[in-house]
Amino acid sequence: MLGSLRETTNCHGFNSLGKSESLVRLAQRLRLLKCSNSNVQDLNTQSQNPAPPQEINRNTAAVLICLFEDEKRDLRVILTRRSSTMSSHSGEVALPGGKRDACDLNDADTALREAKEEIGLDPSIVEVVTILEPFHTKKNITVFPVIGILWDKSAFKPAPNAHEVESIFDAPLEMFLKDENRREEEREWMGYKYLLHFFDHQWDKESYVIWALTAGILIKAASIVYQKPAAFEERRPKFWNGRTNDEKEDGVLA
Repeated sequence: MLGSLRETTNCHGFNSLGKSESLVRLAQRLRLLKCSNSNVQDLNTQSQNPAPPQEINRNTAAVLICLFEDEKRDLRVILTRRSSTMSSHSGEVALPGGKRDACDLNDADTALREAKEEIGLDPSIVEVVTILEPFHTKKNITVFPVIGILWDKSAFKPAPNAHEVESIFDAPLEMFLKDENRREEEREWMGYKYLLHFFDHQWDKESYVIWALTAGILIKAASIVYQKPAAFEERRPKFWNGRTNDEKEDGVLA
């Protein structure tokens, strides 16, 4: 199949299957990434070889980094503003996603299911290409960032779940590597000083601030996609990488 994708490309950069050639190349490169704690292949082969769901870990979650190209061929990512009535992180910007359910076969399944529930994104129009190394929160939640390609943006008909999502918007992925429209705050955790990054974004006359874990995940995703580091010092929290046994014994997980 990959051979056929390379056969013909028209002057607009689309192959004979109607897919952007630059997106095809990106998908091929991202498929080569490996995440030691998750397995994207389970999702891509489950229709031919159904597998039992993985053992449920109540402290596992997944978010969907859904990428598409705009009319200028720039990569953009779909984001949400959480409902103001949510019990946690109300009104904040987030990637579609949530905790693992018993019905989920893997982390990719979790991310796609949550995206369907939250914003009406049909899993059939998204191709999962890789799962990044997980992030860990202070509440001991392990979050797997799942990267998916939305080949045809026009096929997505946003349908926000009013109980969870206030609005749906998108942002250029590369903005998370730039120093423009970015602020930072220094915080401290167990004697270690780290930076929280805040990205200001305007979309459809609305103002959004992407920060904290969501910003950290998108900085990481952008650095992988564009194969270059951020133009600013990241200095991420150590707990995003997981905690040591000593830290667990000290009660940090509460």
